[in-house]
Amino acid sequence: MVEWNHTESAGLALSGGSDDRYFLWMRRHSDDTAITNLFPHDMGHLIRDHWRQFQAPSSEWYFAIGVIMLILELIGLTGNFSVIYIFLTTKYLRRPSNMFIVNLAFSDFMMMFTIMPMMVVSCFKQKWIFGPLMCEIYGACGSGFGSVSIISMVAIAMNRYRVVVKGLSSEKLTYKQAILWICLIWIYVGLWTSAPFFGWSSYILEGNFINCSLDSVSHNWNSRSYVIGYSIGVYFLPLFFLTYTYYYVAKTVIQQESALRKYSRCMSVDQLKPRQSKITVEAKLSMVALITVVMWFVAWTPYIIFIFLGSFTSGKFFTPLLSLLGAVLAKCASFCDPIVYGVSHPKYREALRERMLKFYKFFSCGKCRPTKENEDHKNQHELTTIEKNNSTTEADH
Repeated sequence: MVEWNHTESAGLALSGGSDDRYFLWMRRHSDDTAITNLFPHDMGHLIRDHWRQFQAPSSEWYFAIGVIMLILELIGLTGNFSVIYIFLTTKYLRRPSNMFIVNLAFSDFMMMFTIMPMMVVSCFKQKWIFGPLMCEIYGACGSGFGSVSIISMVAIAMNRYRVVVKGLSSEKLTYKQAILWICLIWIYVGLWTSAPFFGWSSYILEGNFINCSLDSVSHNWNSRSYVIGYSIGVYFLPLFFLTYTYYYVAKTVIQQESALRKYSRCMSVDQLKPRQSKITVEAKLSMVALITVVMWFVAWTPYIIFIFLGSFTSGKFFTPLLSLLGAVLAKCASFCDPIVYGVSHPKYREALRERMLKFYKFFSCGKCRPTKENEDHKNQHELTTIEKNNSTTEADH
């Protein structure tokens, strides 16, 4: 197999001269040393002619991206596993509405578990080494798990809308309903991500040759129609629902706080405190979900822009660097979510603190027998936790 001369490629890209020289890894190319001519023949059907105009990326870019993705993978796996574990094993967090959060964390975890290792290895190997079949599976997993996360955020937003805006007039969410909605989310996303296996567009190796995604550089109606449909189905429609629901959630919370301040002089402390506590909890939970949506928007919007850029323009500026940046940013959403919950979600933060304290005591004291003082402290802490939970049960409805 022919090896790539990365040093020469980087030097050519950094040298001055032609208008075609944009930046390291962005220089266009026109002769037979194009990157696609140096790739294994069994991957040929997954490589589009668009990438033949670019030179091979430099090894420095591969190494830097590999290190970054490895760090993100470790954070994402640990963080999302913690979210899943704590929400499923903490009694006051095991509620139907939180099943959507668990589903979000699970899809993010699977994103990190299934495709990130292959991307990291490919970065350090400086090429895709897993063959054409795994390339297509990789593309489907990246698209599928990312889309499940997006639709799960819509479910979380709709639940926030139901609790905050509709209030007592809405029906209480049950476990059966939550599981049904989660199943529908996976079926809906499965229809979109399986379509390329049946001829509607395809999953291809991108120009960076360490990442596989849907075909966004073929200028035919088959590929372009899928880009349009996919973008509407898993980006623009979710964005519309998220914007609509959180607008009314924010509006309702502001109105409730204003009304509470207006009538606070006419209410006793015993009447005021529960209502104020409920509004505070609703505001905090809604803010957590809203921050998650903003992080998703920042992560996925460049990717959507880039695939439209590749599909509906001449592609002159759709370089391997841009394709890689879009992929990296989209995957960043999978490690941001647990950080948001760890910092912002009051109940998750409390449960995480309790678990960390238990682990610390276990490893520092071994099997030390608890003293009566410790037992009394534990019972008092549990009583306080129960009281807090009772004050916020209505907020989850």
